[in-house]
Amino acid sequence: MTACAVTAVSACSSNDTNDPKASPTPSATQPTKPADPAETAKKDAIAAYQAYWQEMEKLYADSTGKKANLKQYAASSALTSAQADAKSTHARKLIHVGEVSVGNPTVTKLDIERKVPNATLSSCLDISRWEVINTEAKKPAVLPSERLTKFVVVSTVERWPDGWKVIRDEPTDKAC
Repeated sequence: MTACAVTAVSACSSNDTNDPKASPTPSATQPTKPADPAETAKKDAIAAYQAYWQEMEKLYADSTGKKANLKQYAASSALTSAQADAKSTHARKLIHVGEVSVGNPTVTKLDIERKVPNATLSSCLDISRWEVINTEAKKPAVLPSERLTKFVVVSTVERWPDGWKVIRDEPTDKAC
């Protein structure tokens, strides 16, 4: 009886490689190609710029300006300009609701060798679904019919210790 028990235990704990149900032995994996630092920087800069606009939506939609965390994605003149403009907009009893679309963000210049790496981005900003609402009248504000709602924006982003930040965001009068 003891021999049967020992045989059963040893059969269960066998590492027999002929067992079709056994897990295959991991084979040597191919070495992975390291990520290109420039491509990684481009992707990260674009992702930060897109997140910046998500926070801008929150900033302009909230008349108190407290729901946005713009400092996470903006600094320097981009941050101060956005905060001042949103404050001015809210003082006129206006908010923006809806969404902004950042179309075809492209890195046009990249310098990752600097002490503070930076990139210049170009994108098509679509604000056609970002409606300006008069909070007192509770209805859409009257805006000039000839205003551009899809235009090229040129932005500068820098890689700070806590991530990429938009430091300059300059709309152009060029439609896209």
